[in-house]
Amino acid sequence: MGMSAGAGGAGGGGRRGRRSRGGKRGLVSEINVTPLVDVMLVLLIIFMVAAPMLTVGVPIDLPQTKASPMNSDTQPITISVNKEGDVYIQDQKIDVNDVVDKLKAIATTGYNERIYVRGDTTAAYGTVMKVMAQISTAGFKNIGLVTQQEQDK
Repeated sequence: MGMSAGAGGAGGGGRRGRRSRGGKRGLVSEINVTPLVDVMLVLLIIFMVAAPMLTVGVPIDLPQTKASPMNSDTQPITISVNKEGDVYIQDQKIDVNDVVDKLKAIATTGYNERIYVRGDTTAAYGTVMKVMAQISTAGFKNIGLVTQQEQDK
């Protein structure tokens, strides 16, 4: 393949790039890619193993959780979706397409307003997601889903 660094004058220019005093070699300016390839292969294997686990659907009952209640200083805006698909902001019934306009009108802290979305267990998943998508695309940042704390049996 190539000439080794220790091969004297063979091939011409064997002393080129070296310092003449003390016999010390100059700095090697080659990039050692072996550690980079090792790290990339390990990451590839990790992602190949983890990716199928992220896409597996797990049947869960979202409205019941063991999460502890959140402590809050200010009252958040609550949006509810009942089992018929009707949307309410606080206690006022509104059309699903008017959610963003109403939120902008009543939000006191602008797009940093805390918004809680409550969905009935039997409510259409699409309706709840449509409401959340409208809120998110409008620019509101603090959106949360409210669940009922699971009762110990």
